[in-house]
Amino acid sequence: MKVIAAIDSFKGSLTSLEAGEAARQGILRVYPNAQVSVRPLADGGEGTVDALTLGMGGRIEKATVTGPLGKPVACAYGILGDGRTAVLEMSGAAGITLVPEGERNPMNTTTYGVGEVIRNALAKGCRRFIVGIGGSATNDGGIGMLQALGYGMLDATGEQVSFGTKGLGELQTITDSSVLPELRECSFRVACDVTNPLCGEHGASAVYGPQKGATPAMISQMDQWLNAYADLTFSKKYPRADKNQAGTGAAGGLGFAFLAFTNAVLESGVRIVLEETHLEDYIKDADLIVTGEGRLDAQTVMGKAPAGVAQIAKKYGKPVIAFSGSATSDAGACNDAGIDAFFPILRDVATLEEAMDRENAARNLADTAEQVFRLVKNLQQADGRGMP
Repeated sequence: MKVIAAIDSFKGSLTSLEAGEAARQGILRVYPNAQVSVRPLADGGEGTVDALTLGMGGRIEKATVTGPLGKPVACAYGILGDGRTAVLEMSGAAGITLVPEGERNPMNTTTYGVGEVIRNALAKGCRRFIVGIGGSATNDGGIGMLQALGYGMLDATGEQVSFGTKGLGELQTITDSSVLPELRECSFRVACDVTNPLCGEHGASAVYGPQKGATPAMISQMDQWLNAYADLTFSKKYPRADKNQAGTGAAGGLGFAFLAFTNAVLESGVRIVLEETHLEDYIKDADLIVTGEGRLDAQTVMGKAPAGVAQIAKKYGKPVIAFSGSATSDAGACNDAGIDAFFPILRDVATLEEAMDRENAARNLADTAEQVFRLVKNLQQADGRGMP
C-alpha cells in the first residue's frame, strides 16, 4: 500500500511534518510494509517556513532585523535545498504578535525588517523568494521594506521618511538609484489569500486597521495617505502600481509594494505550497491520501490546505482521509470538497492545554490513524483485496 500523508500543522501543537510522522506511525502498526511518504503542507501562513524548508531538504537561517516597533527581533527564514530559494513569513519580522496589545498603533509599526530579511537572503545567494504576508502589525504600504532594499522614500527635505504609516504622510519623492542591484535578478511568489484593494471601504486601513490598533480618525487619514502613495508610485514609472488590484491591501499594503516595485505575483498560499512541493506527482501514484489540520470546519474548503490536497486527489480518483484536533458542526462541508471521511483525534476529556500538548497530540493522532486503518484493512479483506 502506498499512502501519502500531507497534513497541515496543528497550530500550537504539531508541525506539518510531526503530524505526518504521527499518522505514519499509526498506519505502520496496521500495514508494516506500507510505503508511507510524509510530505510538507502549509497554506502560506504560520508554519510555512518550517514545512517547506524542513520538508524539502533546506536549512533554517536566523537574521536579527528591525522589528515592527523599531527594536531588534530574531527572524527565522528558510533556504531550500537548491540554495537559491528563500522562504519567509513577514510576520516573523513585522507580525502583530511581536507587538504588545497596549502598543499596537499602525502609525508607528514598520515593515523595514521584512526588507532586511530579504537582504540577508540575497547575501546568501537567494534569488527566488516565497513570501507569506499574513499576520502583519503594519499599514505602511510596504515603504519600510522598500527603504531597507535601497529605495528612497523621501520627505520634502530629501531625507528618508519616518517608520510607520506616518511616513506615508511625509512622503514626497520616490527614488531607486540606490536599490540593491541583485533585486533585478529576483522573483517573488507572494502567498496572499485576501482580495482587498489598497484603499477604500474594503481596503487595508478600513478592514484590517482596527485589529492593529487604529482609531476611526486614524483609518481615514491612513487611507488618504495610502491613496496618495499609490498615485505617486504610478506616476514615477511603476506601471504595475494598481491600487485597485485584488490583494494589494494585504498586510497593510505590503502586497501593493511587492507588485509595484519587485518582480512579484500574488497567489494562493496553498497553490504555491502544492506546486513547490510537487505534491501532485506523489498523489497520482498513491493508493490513499491522508491530510488534515488542527480544526476542520466550513472554512477548510475556502482555500485551506487540506481542501487543496483533496482537490488534487480527486483528480486521480484517490480516496482521502483527514485527521484533525477538532471538527465543528459545519465540517461536513469537507466531505463535499473531496475529503471522504474525517476523524477528530481527541480520545478523552481533556483541557485545551492537555489536548495541545505535543506528545499527547502525536500519540492521539497515531492511535486514531491506527484504528482508522484497521477498518480500512478489514474492509479490503472483506472485499477480497487484502493489502500487504
